[in-house]
Amino acid sequence: MSLPLTDKIALVTGASRGIGRAAALALANAGAHVVAVGRTEGGLTELDDEIRTATGQPATLVPLDIADGDGLDTLGLALHQRFGRVDIVVHAAAVLGPMTPIAHIEPKHWDRTVAVNLTATYRLIRTTEPLLRASEAGRAIFLTTGVASQPRAFWGPYGITKAGMEHMVRTWADELEQTKVRAVLLSPGPMRTKMRAEAMPGEDPKTLPDPSEIGPLLVELAQADLGLPHANVVFAHWKAAGTLASA
Repeated sequence: MSLPLTDKIALVTGASRGIGRAAALALANAGAHVVAVGRTEGGLTELDDEIRTATGQPATLVPLDIADGDGLDTLGLALHQRFGRVDIVVHAAAVLGPMTPIAHIEPKHWDRTVAVNLTATYRLIRTTEPLLRASEAGRAIFLTTGVASQPRAFWGPYGITKAGMEHMVRTWADELEQTKVRAVLLSPGPMRTKMRAEAMPGEDPKTLPDPSEIGPLLVELAQADLGLPHANVVFAHWKAAGTLASA
C-alpha cells in the first residue's frame, strides 16, 4: 500500500530536536524523502539513524545555522540540482531569545533573535519558492505561537519576531494566489521541548504532550488536499486532535 507522501521531497528546518525532529520523523514515516536542516550534527545523525531503522531509507542531512542566508542559497541550488523541486517545507527552526523587559534587551541578543526567527524565514522563502512552484502542489508549513497575536510581558523578542513572520507568510501566500503553492501557519501550543523548558523552567514537562503527537497533523497538512483549496493561508492549531481553520 502506498504511503501518503511517497516520492515527496520534504525540507525540514530545526530537524535535530523538538518539533522539527518530530516533523522529520513523521514525514519520513509517511513516505517522504527528508532533507533535514539543523545546527547540531550529532542530533541530525541520530535522526538519520532513526529514519533508516523505521523506513530503510536515509535522510539528506544539512548541518546549517538557519541564520546563514548564503548557506540557505547554496542549499536551494543543491536541491534544484539534485531533485528539481521541493514538495514540502516545514520551518520549525527558531530561538526563544531573552526573556526580559524590552528596554533591557541587549542589542546582540535582539539581532540574533531577529536573524533566526524573521530574516531566516525571508531567506528560506526566497530560496525555496522556485522549488515549491516546481512541485505539483507545494506546501510550506511555518511554526508560530500564540504570543504572536497575544503579547505577553517578557516574551517580546520571540513574540515580535513570530508576529513579523506571520505577516510575511500571509503576504507571500497572497502573492502566490494563482499558483498551486499553499502556506500553513501552525501553532502547536505548549509541548515538551527544550525551548519550552527554557521559557518555563518551573513547569513539569510530563504534563505536556510530546512533539511526536503533532506528527499526524503535519502529515495531513503536507498533503495536496487540505480541504481548503481556495485559501491562500491555512491556520492550524494543534490540541489533542488537530483542527484546521482558514485565515
